[in-house]
Amino acid sequence: MKRLLLRSGKSPFDVVPVEEAIHRDVIATNSGNLIFSDAAHKILTTPETEVVSNGMRTDVSAAGRINEEFDAFVIPLANAFRPSFEPSLRRLTRLISKLRIPVVILGVGAQAGVTYDPARLKDMEPTVRAFCAAVLERSASIGVRGEFTEQYLTGLGFKDVEVIGCPSMFLHGDRLPVEKKAPALTAGSRIAVNGSHSAMRSGLHRIVERAHARYPDLTYIGQNIQDARQLHWRDVNSAAGRITEMPTHPDHPMYREGKARVYMDPATWIEDLRGFDYSFGSRIHGNIAALLAGTPATVLAFDSRTLELCRYFEIPHQRLDQTPPDTDPAELYEKADFGPLTGNHRERFDRFVAFLDKNGLPNTFSHGDGGEAFDKKLRSLSFPPGVRPWNDTDLASLSTRFGWLQQRITELDTHNAQLKRELAKSRAGAKALVNAAKPVPSVYRRARRAMGGRLRRALGSDQ
Repeated sequence: MKRLLLRSGKSPFDVVPVEEAIHRDVIATNSGNLIFSDAAHKILTTPETEVVSNGMRTDVSAAGRINEEFDAFVIPLANAFRPSFEPSLRRLTRLISKLRIPVVILGVGAQAGVTYDPARLKDMEPTVRAFCAAVLERSASIGVRGEFTEQYLTGLGFKDVEVIGCPSMFLHGDRLPVEKKAPALTAGSRIAVNGSHSAMRSGLHRIVERAHARYPDLTYIGQNIQDARQLHWRDVNSAAGRITEMPTHPDHPMYREGKARVYMDPATWIEDLRGFDYSFGSRIHGNIAALLAGTPATVLAFDSRTLELCRYFEIPHQRLDQTPPDTDPAELYEKADFGPLTGNHRERFDRFVAFLDKNGLPNTFSHGDGGEAFDKKLRSLSFPPGVRPWNDTDLASLSTRFGWLQQRITELDTHNAQLKRELAKSRAGAKALVNAAKPVPSVYRRARRAMGGRLRRALGSDQ
């Protein structure tokens, strides 16, 4: 059996309670990461291939074990070519440089503005070059998200670069049925909206405010770990947590009305979006989750990472900086054409499969059951529902949270007691060493006195 190590926050089959998921940050700061890592897990699972999640750990010292236990290391990435990710990219490069097995990159992206100006990436070019060189020594090509990243890497001199988009869009293989459920949105339509902290502060919050006033069933779906902490714990102790324009902030009216969610598992996220009429906002994977559910979506592109994916997959979109603050979601819905998205999906899927074949990776759609066993196992599990605003005062809600806190306190107390015992042993050992060493100075002093006396007598006789 072939074994693949997959860079991901957790296995799709790991059921983690909400409190633990937030505490461990299984979404690696953004739940969108799980959308494409879960898709990769499904796509690469075949009767002859086992996929193992690495828990997002980049342990350079584990290279030897990885070489022995796995046949390839598969790395789905998003906007990895950005300054804030540079330290992580360096660690990843060090690990890859020690591997003797194939290393395959699924959909890496460079992040810049919507004008595709790579100037902000200039200082990290040596890091990107080292990363790509290490990967291409172990694979046939690098899979990138879209046109901008392709241009960026070819500009650095790399030729074996292929645009494959993001594996999330191929969760269902060559099928992507998306169609409007109604000819137009009405006040009774269920609408999901999403947006990053940066996008909200750049004008998206005004669009959300107006939509909230017009559509009673508007729900904000966050993705950031801070969003989850705010909803579940009312935690605002961070710079991002203090942005009151976010519907996940306890002072926001959508929070008080219970109209905000964060999903820690793609299965519940996608399933819940099946019940919506439309989704829009600046989050690319928030809207991809809707498309995978068959729900129409429009992306308000805020940067190159969202824009290049929208262009490649022909997802209905427009630039956020060109979207008036009084825009009604009904206008976006009316303009959205899903024909190119669905009509050209098979061609894009075939290109993705060809990339996998070139890099020696079988896929479930060509070499397996099309993901049926994967989906069946997923359906057999009971994942926590989406995280909701903490407006509840019922005993069950309080018991769950305080029960987890009590468990953590007990675990910490046990750990502290163990540390105290180890410290006591260390102190006792150190005391024994000190006591054992005490005679040495006294012996040394006696020897010095004796030698000193002999020296004085010797000098005196010479005179």
